[in-house]
Order: sequence, then structure tokens, then C-alpha cells
Amino acid sequence: MSHFLSKQRLRGGALALAAALALSACGFHLRGSDGSYNLPFPTIYIGLADNSPLGISLKRNIRSIGGTEIVAAAKDADGVIEVLTDPDATRSKSVLSLNSSGRVLQYSLGYTIVFRVTDKAGKEYLGPTTIALTRPIDFNDSQLLAKESEEALLYRDMRTDMVQQLIRRVAALKAVVHPVSLAPAATPAAAPPAATPPKP
Repeated sequence: MSHFLSKQRLRGGALALAAALALSACGFHLRGSDGSYNLPFPTIYIGLADNSPLGISLKRNIRSIGGTEIVAAAKDADGVIEVLTDPDATRSKSVLSLNSSGRVLQYSLGYTIVFRVTDKAGKEYLGPTTIALTRPIDFNDSQLLAKESEEALLYRDMRTDMVQQLIRRVAALKAVVHPVSLAPAATPAAAPPAATPPKP
């Protein structure tokens, strides 16, 4: 009986993990507690292919925030996210640990982007910036299909995390794109004294 309950708990935990990752993939955790990550650009260009999973997710979340139009050409954009390293093209999987027989116990999944933010003329608002994410995954060669599904979920989770980090970093450029003038406010001229009425 205890063995059956243990299996049920494991199965329930796996389903809970899958549900949480699915919600994350939809951008469920995009907004902070203050409710906004407003971007400083009226229009923006994202330098990722139309079929890029990261690009699709990033565009969907920017549209859900509102206030910024995604354009198809950098020359038409107030802000340009230039991707120097595409994480979907360079994602990695490396051995993290081995057992005493030299067989793999864990892999480390990697998902890294290098990007910069400019205006349409190439003026740099944010220099080359790296966001590097990793997730460990246990390996079991008797559960290859299940592990492939788990690996796909973990990459999706990292993609969602990366979208959130990208949007936060672009939103933080507001002070650079629209700097507040530091000139002191003009002091209003003093009003002339009221005239004293003549004494009777």
C-alpha cells in the first residue's frame, strides 16, 4: 500500500511540475507585483527569425503588455533588440555527473543569449549583454521517452525565464532612453507687494 501511495505522490508531483511550467510558458508570471514592465519604446524590432520559439514568446508577451508596437524592420523601430547569439540555435546539453561505473547520472541543460539594444541608427542603449540559464536533469536510460519530455519542459521553462529577464532589462532602459532633465526648475518671480490703501 505504501509503495502505491509513493508512486501516486511522484505522479502527482510530476503533473504539478508540468502544470507550473505550462503556466510559465504562457507568460503567467510576466508581470511583477507592481503590475507593469512598460517598455520605453513606442515601436520595437526584435532580431530573431519569425519561427524562433524565443522570438514568438517574446513578441507575444510584449503585445500582452501593450504600449509598444512590434515592427518588421529595424529602420522603422525606435528600439532594436539585436540578437548576437540565438539561444535556440546554440542551446547545450553537457554531462553534469557520473556514477561509479562511468554512466551518466545527470545532464546540465544550457540556454544562453547575447544581445544588445540600440536605436534605428545604431546608437547603443545597452551594450552586449549575456543571459545564461541552466537546468539540471537526471538521466535514466530505461525512461528515455519520459526524460525527453522532461527535457523539453525544462527548455520551455528557461525560455519563459529568459523572456521575463529580457523584458525587465529593456524596461530598465527608460532612464537612458528618456533621461530626466537635471536642470533646476526656474524660480517663479516674486509677486509685487500689494498697494497700501491711503489713510482717510
